[in-house]
Amino acid sequence: MSIKSDIEIAQEHTPKRITEIAAAAGIDEKYLEMYGNYKAKIDYKLLNETTAPDGKLILVTAITPTPAGEGKTTTSVGLADGLRKIGKKSAVALREPSLGPVFGVKGGAAGGGYAQVVPMEDINLHFTGDFHAIGAANNLMAAMLDNHIQQGNALGIDVKQITWKRAVDMNDRQLRHIINGLGGKMQGVPREDGFEITVASEIMAVLCLSTSISDLKERLGKMIVAYTYDGKPVTAHDLHAEGAMAALLKDAVKPNLVQTLEGTPAFIHGGPFANIAHGCNSVMATRMALKVADYAVTEAGFAADLGAEKFIDIKCRKAGLSPSAVVIVATVRALKYHGGVPKPELNNENLEALEKGLPNLLQHVDNVKNVYGLPCVVAINAFPTDTKAELDLVEKKCNELGVNVALSEVWAKGGEGGVALAEEVVRLCEEPNNFSFVYDGSASIQDKLNTIVTRVYHGDKVVLTPNAKKQAQQLTDLGFGDLPICMAKTQYSFSDNQALLGAPKGFEVTVRNLKVCAGAGFIVALTGDIMTMPGLPKVPSAEKIDVDENGKITGLF
Repeated sequence: MSIKSDIEIAQEHTPKRITEIAAAAGIDEKYLEMYGNYKAKIDYKLLNETTAPDGKLILVTAITPTPAGEGKTTTSVGLADGLRKIGKKSAVALREPSLGPVFGVKGGAAGGGYAQVVPMEDINLHFTGDFHAIGAANNLMAAMLDNHIQQGNALGIDVKQITWKRAVDMNDRQLRHIINGLGGKMQGVPREDGFEITVASEIMAVLCLSTSISDLKERLGKMIVAYTYDGKPVTAHDLHAEGAMAALLKDAVKPNLVQTLEGTPAFIHGGPFANIAHGCNSVMATRMALKVADYAVTEAGFAADLGAEKFIDIKCRKAGLSPSAVVIVATVRALKYHGGVPKPELNNENLEALEKGLPNLLQHVDNVKNVYGLPCVVAINAFPTDTKAELDLVEKKCNELGVNVALSEVWAKGGEGGVALAEEVVRLCEEPNNFSFVYDGSASIQDKLNTIVTRVYHGDKVVLTPNAKKQAQQLTDLGFGDLPICMAKTQYSFSDNQALLGAPKGFEVTVRNLKVCAGAGFIVALTGDIMTMPGLPKVPSAEKIDVDENGKITGLF
């Protein structure tokens, strides 16, 4: 029997009209802005006008990702459906997929199997146009900046100290480093420039952390886009750009409502990567999920050392959110990969390799319990090749840390396969909660970096290059020393070296560049060879995607 693809499962499903989903969630039709029959934007006025109490916030995170896959979004969707199966009112809040990964390596990001959000083709492609609006606002800022220089440069901007890049939501390595303004005096001032993928734009982070249009506008105005010849920051406000940018974003800032295959409300909004940005969906979407549900499930990108740490130290710190429980997603296959088994051999039972790879999971569990202070459960995303002996070993090791394991079969069974996980999550939400941030916000930039490296990554220390030390001092002098840190680090290792699998020890993390995102309200610390514009692989997913004469898309995932 052939296994149906995610897109086949989604296309065979008949979704409910989005008005029905909204009504069941208690969202008045006056807040709906329809995008066809199955998508709607929700007016942010709902947050100011509702008196509903907040539900419990559940964070879904994972072990360090591998080519074997973990299934964080699938688990998030299946958990939300599983909570409904046991009679709880639930919703899920997720990020929007970027076109870069959709056409690159990863493929779509709307869940999988029978734990998906629909319409998955729309969600994975243009959706409601949010990313296009963010890219347009980003590039408007770039155009106004270069025009200011062309028109006499009254602010004294140093063209060698322009920090703002252009953006496109595509993996296009050709655009990482460019020279523009060529062709003579009327074509602009020649200078080095580059593109970032749209999800790496500070505007994406600003949109995701904003709480209202006025907050959005204020944050946009604070963004630093360049420095003057005497080292003073130049902001979007100095260039009178925030109003026009906010006008482009006035609809994009409204959360999107869709549904799971089982009709659970799903808020999908914003999409910063967690290796180069803060990796969480929007504050407004999360707050809406909390208002319409007793249990709101959300996820943070990549593993608990990246997405979950930023969810806690950036999103929760700034938005006043407090999670009630955490789900850490793992697969037996991925743990064997961390134990040294090559991908083609992961289907074979190998208890020795599993035991060798388990420290990765256990270190994430320890961090969530003892550093973040949150009750947690390990969700084993089930594969047919998992053996009882392997599953028993994972459970035994987690139990030794005082953490339960739930087998998650949501890919194959939807919400029914998430009932055991849902029941454990409900139990955890009533447990004592010692939620705390990783570092003190008033600590120095270097101390905050060092705390993340030693407490979360379990490395020896952080090392700042001479350039990064200089930047740290400059940012402190400019008054940004109290901002939280957004680590730009490989997702494939606790360290800054993606080859170090498992739970490595005895390493240092080198920070080579520090950049303030004053609008978003954090400092980005670039480590290793992390880039803000990915490239396509040798055989990109785009080669398999097609559409027929009836407009039916195939090969998306």
